[in-house]
Amino acid sequence: MSKEQNEIDAYISKFPEDVQVKLNELRDLIKTLVPNATEKISYQMPTFYLGGNLVHFAGYKNHIGFYPTPSGITAFEEALKPYKYAKGSVRFPLNEPLPIELIKKIVRYRLEETIK
Repeated sequence: MSKEQNEIDAYISKFPEDVQVKLNELRDLIKTLVPNATEKISYQMPTFYLGGNLVHFAGYKNHIGFYPTPSGITAFEEALKPYKYAKGSVRFPLNEPLPIELIKKIVRYRLEETIK
């Protein structure tokens, strides 16, 4: 396990178990979609990097923050309407399942954007 993966494990371990489950679910999903991306901590958040930052994510008391850059939000603005979102971030409430299919689409979009 790399130093970066250990840093992300340490980051996730600081949260209550229910938040850890969601953070690990999101991390595993992204790793499956972009297996050759590097994991690191950037802006004090777990980050997937492949020729540039693809996406960041973070845990909070009531939500999981997902940061696919402003372009990743703009491209999926209609689908993100059920969630609180801003220029480069979206909040997924802890009391709801993660929107797996939407996250997959956003990560794939960011991947295509990054490797152009």
